[in-house]
Amino acid sequence: MLLEIHRGTSPPKTCSYLPAETMQLDYRYLLDISAAEYSDLLARGWRRQGISFFRPACAACVKCRSLRVRIDDFKPSKSQRRCLRRNADIRLEVGTPELTPAHIYVFNAYHKDMSERRGWDDDATTPQEYAQSFLAGDFSFAREFRYFQGDQLVGIGLVDVLPDAINSIYFYHDPAWRPDGPGTYSALRELDYARTAGCTYSYLGYWIPENASMSYKNRFGPHEIMTRYPSEDEEPQWRFPKADARNQ
Repeated sequence: MLLEIHRGTSPPKTCSYLPAETMQLDYRYLLDISAAEYSDLLARGWRRQGISFFRPACAACVKCRSLRVRIDDFKPSKSQRRCLRRNADIRLEVGTPELTPAHIYVFNAYHKDMSERRGWDDDATTPQEYAQSFLAGDFSFAREFRYFQGDQLVGIGLVDVLPDAINSIYFYHDPAWRPDGPGTYSALRELDYARTAGCTYSYLGYWIPENASMSYKNRFGPHEIMTRYPSEDEEPQWRFPKADARNQ
């Protein structure tokens, strides 16, 4: 049963994805939600981080679009198959989200690297901040995809697994793994897991063509793009782009 403790709209601020734009978010704090209720929110463009559920509410920009992959129709491209072969030594474990010193080390190393290469804010985190951001809320569908090279933790994917869909929340990795395409590899492993679980869709989050950190998402297809974020009494509308990822 949905248990909401607060909702609102954030004040305008500079967009972290497109610095020339101004962003706002509709947000809701939920302490409890059923899988069916959450599936409905995903289909309406909502995302989750901890107990915070949110989606864009920008007044003058509509570039941030929800993207989902049709799992049964997905076939990896040649470059994606090469990515799988490059990472044949990576071991995956799936379990409930947890917090260890290795999590904090990899998270902070990843953000430091992205700060230096892409100009991100160097958002170093503490165990308390990490727990509040990613582990808050007792959600039965919350999972963590842990990637190991030998015994070393090299990547973490925070994922929601529902009966009809899988939702990719956040992925971070050891910078030393970057040359082998960990972002693409983690998405492929999530899609494979979702297929085995009998899911219909894999939600990859928001996609902005101009944002380099999001560009890889368009290469998973066939995928659908949300046309606009609907109100509570409207049905969500998704469409296939003119040229889907299979032709890229």
